[in-house]
Amino acid sequence: MIPKFLLFVVLLAVTATTTATAASNSIVLDGSTTVGPLAKTFASYFTKKYGVRVTVSESGSGNGAKSLINGSCTIAAMSRAMKAAEIAAARTKGVNPVAHVVALDGLAMIVHPANPVRSLSKAQISNIYRGTITNWREVGGPNARIVVIQRESNSGTQESFKELVSGKGVQITGSAETQSSNGSVKSRVSTTLSAIGFVGLGFVDRSVKVVAVNGVLPTLSMVKNGTYPVTRPLFFYTNGQPAGSVKQFIELPKTADGKRMITELGFITR
Repeated sequence: MIPKFLLFVVLLAVTATTTATAASNSIVLDGSTTVGPLAKTFASYFTKKYGVRVTVSESGSGNGAKSLINGSCTIAAMSRAMKAAEIAAARTKGVNPVAHVVALDGLAMIVHPANPVRSLSKAQISNIYRGTITNWREVGGPNARIVVIQRESNSGTQESFKELVSGKGVQITGSAETQSSNGSVKSRVSTTLSAIGFVGLGFVDRSVKVVAVNGVLPTLSMVKNGTYPVTRPLFFYTNGQPAGSVKQFIELPKTADGKRMITELGFITR
């Protein structure tokens, strides 16, 4: 007969093994709505090919960072780099954020297809979002009030826009409308003649018109070689260097299938 204490140890070991196995067979992603389509496509492919369950939540880059810090996700999907304050917060909890670039993205400035304006300088865009340019006729367009569309404060796309275009410390006009996702920005601009907004390149379709920035359109080559002035990397963040199935998932963008999926979704491989 097995002594009770020994039986307890055996049961504990079995439970621990089962938990570890379950953890290795499940990957949880949380974060950016821009990276969302890539994450979901990778997840579907990965689950089908390797039998590993991958779940994806799109709560914004800021919430993705929080989820990695509090241990509620395996991978944080982010359309901006982690801030110094987020990295410091992570380290106080024993979390070591490691960045992995998934793809490149051009932040596309979009207007209604009927808007005749084809190009804006970064200074003009900045002044539109500051509220010092309020009418399209001031930048070569029709006599119409500019409807300014931005993202919520937790958005990595909003952070990227402020860093690359308007300036980090700039106060965006109080009349700007706020939308919760790339898709909702595109929808609002596509149905509003005098609107302007910004979305990840993978969200652009014929319902909106892309405006050149400083005379450059965000084509594949212009983004890849850095000529387009509003280019950014998209990230997966892990706690430390990944291993096992997480490493396999993180390396998917480097594979032929991963690169094909990135291109098909309108993003740009490294």
